[in-house]
Amino acid sequence: MADLNIRPVRREDIAVIAAIYAGEVLHGIATFELDPPDVDEMTRRMEAIVAGGYPYLVAELDGEVAGSGYVSAYRSRPAYRWTVENSIYLAEHARGRGVGGTLLRHLIEDSERLGFRQMVAVISDTERVASIRLHRAAGFEEVGILRHVGFKHGRWHDTVIMERALGDGASSPPDQT
Repeated sequence: MADLNIRPVRREDIAVIAAIYAGEVLHGIATFELDPPDVDEMTRRMEAIVAGGYPYLVAELDGEVAGSGYVSAYRSRPAYRWTVENSIYLAEHARGRGVGGTLLRHLIEDSERLGFRQMVAVISDTERVASIRLHRAAGFEEVGILRHVGFKHGRWHDTVIMERALGDGASSPPDQT
């Protein structure tokens, strides 16, 4: 594989991250968002994730940003605070090259270090086999399918819910300090 580097996001990465995400918004189904957010909005989102204490990482291939991944709160209610949801978006040329798996592995490790106990993946269609396979390889299990919950590109799409324990998972109470 080309030279791959995983590192924390920087403000100067956001224009490329926004362009990668816009491609998925306009032409893909990795997100059910319909209008691509601009750089200012993507910056605001990144800052909120980082300020919340969640990992936000960038994958560089040969020195160029080729994708990003982050975790964020699964839900806002306090009882969910030990559960995170992951998101990974890759440039077309980075797909199928191990970049997504490496990003996911780093997100899992960082999340465990931060004391999170469960990671959820909400995959926006049963046809996104590569994403499902990627998560299975990282220890995720499919826990449900929500049928026909998103309408995009002229048709209905399912959502696949996958979950993976982090650290001790549910085998012990979390540190509540």
